[in-house]
Amino acid sequence: MAATRDPNTLSNYGAWRTKHTTANLTVDFAAKCLRGSVVLELESQTDKASKEIVLDSSYLSVSSIKLNSTPSQWEIKDRVDASGAPVHVAVPDGASKGEVVKLEIDLATTDKCTALQWLTPAQTSNKKAPFMFSQCQAIHARSLFPCQDTPDVKSTYTFNITSPHPVVASGVSQGVEGPDSGKLYKFEQNVPIPSYLFALASGDIAEARIGRCSSVATGPNELAASKWELEEDMDKFMDAAESIVFPYKWGEYNVLVLPPSFPYGGMENPIYTFATPTIISGDKQNIDVIAHELSHSWSGNLVTSCSWEHFWLNEGWTMYLERRILAKIHGNDAYFDFSALSGWNALEEAVKSYGKDHEFTKLCISHKGIDPDDAFSTVPYEKGFHFVYYLDRLVGRENFNKFIPFYFTKWTNKSLDSFEFRDTFLEFFSTPEYAGLKDELASIDWEGRFYTPGLPPKPEFDTSLADVCYALAQKWEKSDFSPSPEDISSWTGNQVLLFLETVLGFETPLKAEQVQSIGKTYSLLESKNAELKTAFYQIALRAEDKSVYNSVAGLLGEVGRMKFVRPLFRGLNKVDRDLALETFEKNRDFYHPICRQMVEKDLGLVDGKTRQ
Repeated sequence: MAATRDPNTLSNYGAWRTKHTTANLTVDFAAKCLRGSVVLELESQTDKASKEIVLDSSYLSVSSIKLNSTPSQWEIKDRVDASGAPVHVAVPDGASKGEVVKLEIDLATTDKCTALQWLTPAQTSNKKAPFMFSQCQAIHARSLFPCQDTPDVKSTYTFNITSPHPVVASGVSQGVEGPDSGKLYKFEQNVPIPSYLFALASGDIAEARIGRCSSVATGPNELAASKWELEEDMDKFMDAAESIVFPYKWGEYNVLVLPPSFPYGGMENPIYTFATPTIISGDKQNIDVIAHELSHSWSGNLVTSCSWEHFWLNEGWTMYLERRILAKIHGNDAYFDFSALSGWNALEEAVKSYGKDHEFTKLCISHKGIDPDDAFSTVPYEKGFHFVYYLDRLVGRENFNKFIPFYFTKWTNKSLDSFEFRDTFLEFFSTPEYAGLKDELASIDWEGRFYTPGLPPKPEFDTSLADVCYALAQKWEKSDFSPSPEDISSWTGNQVLLFLETVLGFETPLKAEQVQSIGKTYSLLESKNAELKTAFYQIALRAEDKSVYNSVAGLLGEVGRMKFVRPLFRGLNKVDRDLALETFEKNRDFYHPICRQMVEKDLGLVDGKTRQ
């Protein structure tokens, strides 16, 4: 393989490919950095002698690089925007195809590292110890260590991490040794993974078993609640996923519930899914995110898109598997359609926001010259789902069920692009057994599906679970409606959320008295479900119901997930700017820097000061 097909890497991975990575790192909470060495084992890919290795890096402090234990000639070139600064390492004697060399790189991360978040004790729930976690997707692993930072390269990993606090990583634990002041935590990842799935976290972490091969890890204060929320369903999710694809390959599937200031929903790091604490809602209604992240164990982690241009292969397949899992668990295909309908609404909003002809509304997006983070949206998730679902309906569920394990088996431990997926699909259905599908297969407009912007054709959905939500919302448009707790007593949390989102979308806001009635009747004021409380508070803020303003401010000091924080600050700012500013200032140190920066923009602030 002489060519590279990922525009977001500066590495020459067509000439060299990383086979194994060993990370020997110390977590330095005082200096807020990782320091130590990383050893890359790289295999030459070319018949001609390869005399240079080029790696990705970003804002790293590199002190030395040894080639096969000997000091080497190396240079960090000028930075190329978001792609970082390439590291060039000379291989004077070259290397023939198949030959493996070792690079040992001594390094430390810097305060410009984009992959790490360092939380002060004030940002954690029990305020006792600092916390660190990584987030490498999409191209942030290069700010941890020089690497081939592309999903087109997969490597096995050894983690040797020294820290004064417990450590988890995207590998299977091999034990702990050493003194309390700096224990050595060892992990092995024997399934090859791309660099964006390299993950570390360290802090005041406790663990409990929640399934036959699963544990939950979180702060000691949250452990009991997290265990209760997840333990009944973890094995059900696993059984459903394995029945759809094939047995789980990673040994363990654990969930790390991060501190409240974690600004995202979840990240599918192997062995340890990193999850938002808002899934621990006390009602088991927000754990569907686990079905999504677990699905990534097959789609994305085991079989991976070769570049961010084909990201839909990761997320579209994962949305499809998530919805199949939920339908199987509930024993009702209507749950599949309900989730898909909700996703369609989100896709419509995304396309409307971008504009129907925008490049970022295509299934396959050109990433040349852009930061992949800038193109991330609902589109690859939901438009990707709709393409997979379209193929499911085209060939029939029974036939598609047979294709699923074929596809994931063929591409296990590999990366592919959209056209290789196309060829795999057509290969499977080219056998005599499927001769009757010839016309259906010929009707697929692959190029159109990949490159046409805007919305795909909308399928017919089973709306039975959604219709009751819309019907109840319509009743609230009438001022004389008399509600009852029985209105929603048989509903799932997602149905209640759809009802609230529909009310929020009314052209004319509800009156404050109506909002108070919704909160009281449906027990939303005392709910621990941040999804539902956020939607309810948005309705209340739009109605200028002053009775909830302080409660909104209270929630903003408890959660740091941007999905909730940003809309609540925007709503509060419209009705009580002084309280919004006071709340932000009070919780400034609680929020993740990315969240803090986004809220400053939402509030019209620059560096904490009012924009002039």
